[in-house]
Amino acid sequence: MLRVSKHTDYGIVLLAAIAENSDGVPCSARELAEMTHLPLPMVSKILKVLCREGILTSQRGIQGGYSLAKPADEVTLVGIVQALEGGPIALTECISEPGGCRHEESCPVQVNWLNINTLIHNALKEISLLDMIRPMPGLVELGGCSEEQSPLSR
Repeated sequence: MLRVSKHTDYGIVLLAAIAENSDGVPCSARELAEMTHLPLPMVSKILKVLCREGILTSQRGIQGGYSLAKPADEVTLVGIVQALEGGPIALTECISEPGGCRHEESCPVQVNWLNINTLIHNALKEISLLDMIRPMPGLVELGGCSEEQSPLSR
């Protein structure tokens, strides 16, 4: 099954919460944990990674907290996923580590995996954090997380 980790999923939820706080006032880790109903230790860990990767900035002090390092329409899903997953998007071993598969030279599907990986990378590059906080036209709601169940709508 192909899916992003819970860590990355929660990171996107946290970034969406920060982006929705359009008044520009930094959000503390505790406030974000309360808004999203996520455990504070996990929230703190994710926020530190996002700061280290340059997606967030942090301010210390009584009015401190976390803010986006750039506008939400300039933060892409590909950047978020790569920051939280720890490297470039790679669906198969031969993409993540060229030469890492002993069948690579004679593999009849490697080129197709490379093409699929490129399509996914480009699709994620086209979706911004701003897109994630508002309904995207043309997408069908799947049986997963409805609006009432979303951590941000609680």
